[in-house]
Amino acid sequence: MEIEDETGIYLVKLARLAAKQWIVDNLKPQAVEPIPPQAETVTGAFVTVKTQVDGLTSLRGCIGYPIGIKPLYEEIIDLAKSSTMEDPRFPPVEKAEFSKLVFEVTIMTPPQTIVYETPQELLDQITVPGDGLIVEYKGSKGLLLPQVPIEQNWNREEFLSYTCRKAYLPTDIWKKETIIVQKFQGIIFSEEYPDGEIIRH
Repeated sequence: MEIEDETGIYLVKLARLAAKQWIVDNLKPQAVEPIPPQAETVTGAFVTVKTQVDGLTSLRGCIGYPIGIKPLYEEIIDLAKSSTMEDPRFPPVEKAEFSKLVFEVTIMTPPQTIVYETPQELLDQITVPGDGLIVEYKGSKGLLLPQVPIEQNWNREEFLSYTCRKAYLPTDIWKKETIIVQKFQGIIFSEEYPDGEIIRH
């Protein structure tokens, strides 16, 4: 899947604008015209919000749709609200915080189920850096984006284990049970600093 820089930059700017309208202006956001054709693609996406103060960055919220359910630009508007106001791990973003926020958009390729017979075969089909993971077992499900193992300096085994933990499963369950593992790639665009230059990662 190809996403041009113009589209990625548009989506990050849209995420920032939509969040500002929700949080600061108390308005319902609308898409900015003209909408790039690729922004009408239906595919999974995540909006990640980080706080950046004195050069130090920390996660502030991250919500997404693993599977596309509507055009990207509509998803990003929804996710801008969810990631800033509705991530259960964090309190809602306050107006006073907004100037410290960095916005990042991850556009996902469709997840592909990994076919394997042994834990080693499973590991061999995971690429770091490159892949994001979704694990599922008996109704429990967890997802980690492809940038996470890079940020945390994890190898493939650590990445898989922490994705299991994200699903509230034992970190070593993949060594003992046959679980469902899907992988995907992410096209990532992010502000370098609050309301700053947007680059492709």
